[in-house]
Amino acid sequence: MRWDRFFEDLEDQLDSEWEAERAALDSEAERLRVARLSLFERLSALSGSTEADVLVDIRGGASATGRPVAAGPDWVALDDGTSRGVLVVPFAAVIALGASHADVLRSARGGAPGRIRERMTLGFILRDLARRRVPVTLLTTDGREYSGTVDRAASDHLDLALHDRGTPRRADLVAGHRLVPFTAVAGVRLEAPVAL
Repeated sequence: MRWDRFFEDLEDQLDSEWEAERAALDSEAERLRVARLSLFERLSALSGSTEADVLVDIRGGASATGRPVAAGPDWVALDDGTSRGVLVVPFAAVIALGASHADVLRSARGGAPGRIRERMTLGFILRDLARRRVPVTLLTTDGREYSGTVDRAASDHLDLALHDRGTPRRADLVAGHRLVPFTAVAGVRLEAPVAL
């Protein structure tokens, strides 16, 4: 009788050690998974949700709150509910992101962004806006705003033809030009609906 109890105790002890070891391995695997998680993957997990509002603090003191509608490897697009269109914010201009606790946890699971979306950099988006001649308002990291049309987007900067908001890009309406390094871009507000 006493030996039966002894072996039951050994079995319980072995079970407890196996459970502790399995929990430790699971914790380590989760830490490794989270260590590999990018901001792009976290925002991709929130993109398209009708409930997830994210606060984005932007260099220069600006901030925007909205639903992430798309994300790329170095940018996020927010629908902030204004009638002025979507705001594309480069990660380089993001100071901090705010979200509800539920959205923070949901984003920590990560999203599967897709191979094409992984290649859609800010430069790619800006070149597409130039090709489509979409009017934009460019926000800079020092708080300035420029309205116009992206004429060209190179590897690290863009050419912006300045004209009044709501007017087309025509030679007689262009008031000037600016060459803007991507590092100075805090946001690009699309003045017309564009699928990202």
